[in-house]
Amino acid sequence: MIELPEAAVIAEQVNATVTGTRIARAVANASPHRFAWYTGDPAAYNDHLAGKTIGRASGVGATVEIEVEDRVLAIGAPIRYHAQREPRPAKHQLLLELADGTALSATAQMWGGFFCFPRGEKAGSIEYDCAKDRPSPLLDAFDRSYFDSLFDAGTPKLSAKAFLATEQRIPGLGNGALQDILWTARAHPKRKMGTLSDAELDALFRAVKTVLAAMMEQGGRDTERDLFGDPGGYATVLSKHTVGKPCPACGSLLRKEAYMGGGIYTCPGCQKA
Repeated sequence: MIELPEAAVIAEQVNATVTGTRIARAVANASPHRFAWYTGDPAAYNDHLAGKTIGRASGVGATVEIEVEDRVLAIGAPIRYHAQREPRPAKHQLLLELADGTALSATAQMWGGFFCFPRGEKAGSIEYDCAKDRPSPLLDAFDRSYFDSLFDAGTPKLSAKAFLATEQRIPGLGNGALQDILWTARAHPKRKMGTLSDAELDALFRAVKTVLAAMMEQGGRDTERDLFGDPGGYATVLSKHTVGKPCPACGSLLRKEAYMGGGIYTCPGCQKA
């Protein structure tokens, strides 16, 4: 799934590629998906979007926000660009055929949001709406004081993974980007937040800022693909690509295990539970 870094990268690629192009036709829900969400009736998307011009795109959490005149598209799923005469995907949850013969498609990976709503209104997506209201870790407003404000009475009992990647505390930071953040901070995903020292909390804050920025600056993670279907340039330390390989810091073999309904990747040498 795309997360905050990929959403930022794809948004800039949309700006450089199709901003200013008119939408000829919009098709939503052509391939029904149990975990694909829309605003109202997806059959009405063509009426809302056809004939309108694509404006600026922005990364909002793990969502790509695209302005389309009086409407906003908020797409929480991978987006692909298709050149003229290039075949369109057989299955998709949203397809925008553009007036110049190119197209954009978006397809859910496990789940995805494909919201189309009037500008100035809320999307009805908890993740997107939270991300609109909270500072991105990529911005200066996400400083140590703001990070500390995310703590409450229940925080000490939470694991590091639960604190960073649940309850929309940091919209767009999910289980994928989480792995390298925790490795950089030398914190195990199962480590209780209440056991972290002030120095370890500072390392965790700095890792959130620096790792997400590096992922974005390098075109996203190598486990995900950009607007053109190319993998990102950020080489993940902990991911499906590196399980069983030696840790670049200590040489221990990297592991994967199940935790909190998903997989976690750890270095037994650098991250002590």
